[in-house]
Formats: sequence, structure tokens, C-alpha cells
Amino acid sequence: MRIKRAAAAALVVGLTASMGATSLAAATITEDEVTAAQQAWAEGIVGIGQTYLDKGDYRAAASQHIRELYAYEQGGVLFKPTLAREDQFRETFDEALSYFVGGGMEEDSGFAIKPWLQVRFGERQMVINGESALAMGNYYFTPADSDVETKVEYTFGYIRDEDGRLRINLHHSSLPFQN
Repeated sequence: MRIKRAAAAALVVGLTASMGATSLAAATITEDEVTAAQQAWAEGIVGIGQTYLDKGDYRAAASQHIRELYAYEQGGVLFKPTLAREDQFRETFDEALSYFVGGGMEEDSGFAIKPWLQVRFGERQMVINGESALAMGNYYFTPADSDVETKVEYTFGYIRDEDGRLRINLHHSSLPFQN
């Protein structure tokens, strides 16, 4: 994961040098960038859980995950996590952190510290609209203690930050309808 992040950072630095920071932040988002952002999100969730299993600072890992991938510092995020019932919408960084690792809201047990062995994005559809993008589909979570995947439906929205990195500004996920 660190190698991929380093490569992505080098790409951003190279693009910034060739395009200038202002035009980079306004560059059209590509499907490849969205796919890479989804992969980084999946690896981050698995990494938080692994840090928890290793008795490391999983709250710091989750904080870093949110700071690097979400747009809380760029103007806000519409976040409706899968397992939120009482407080369905997470408008602040602290509320998102509580969902991922628990401790801030009574209903949160720490989604990311379940932990998960694998998170993979499956079918997806995308709408790219210049400086923003939407992705919708299914992602699958495999717990560390089983090989049975849980299918979850998602919609993510992306914008660029001032450095040209994609940030999630919309995150809605839910379990599929069951009759």
C-alpha cells in the first residue's frame, strides 16, 4: 500500500510540475483515478483492521484514512454509512472516525476494526463530469475470520483538492434489499 501511495504521490508531483497546481486541481477526473481511489479506500479499511489486530494505533490509522481520502477539510462530505441506524448521516470528521473505529457515538462498534481480510469493488458505473465524478456499484467485504463475502451497495462522489488529489465528498452505502 505504501508503494502505491508513493507512486501516486510521485504522479501528482510530476503532474503539478508539468501542469501547474491551479490547472491540476481543475483537471478532468478520469475513470482510472476513480478506480485507484476506490482501491486506496479498500486497502485503507483492511489496513485499519490489521492495525487493530496488531494492537497498533488503529485510531491514528483511521484518522489518516479519513484525512487522505475524504473531503471534510475541503468543504464537507455527505456520508451515510451502511450500519448507521440512529445517527444515519456523518457530517463531521469525528462522526466518520466514530463509525470506522467506534468510541464517539453509542451505536458505533467500529466498522473498520471488524476486521476485514479483503475489500473489493465489483460491478461499477461511473459518471465523470469534469472536476467531479460519481461511482455506483457493489463492493464486497470478507471478514478476517471467514471466507464469506458481504455484498454492499455504494455510491461515492469525488472531487479534487487543491493539490489535485481525489477526495470523497459523497459516500452512501447500504445492504441490498432482502424480501
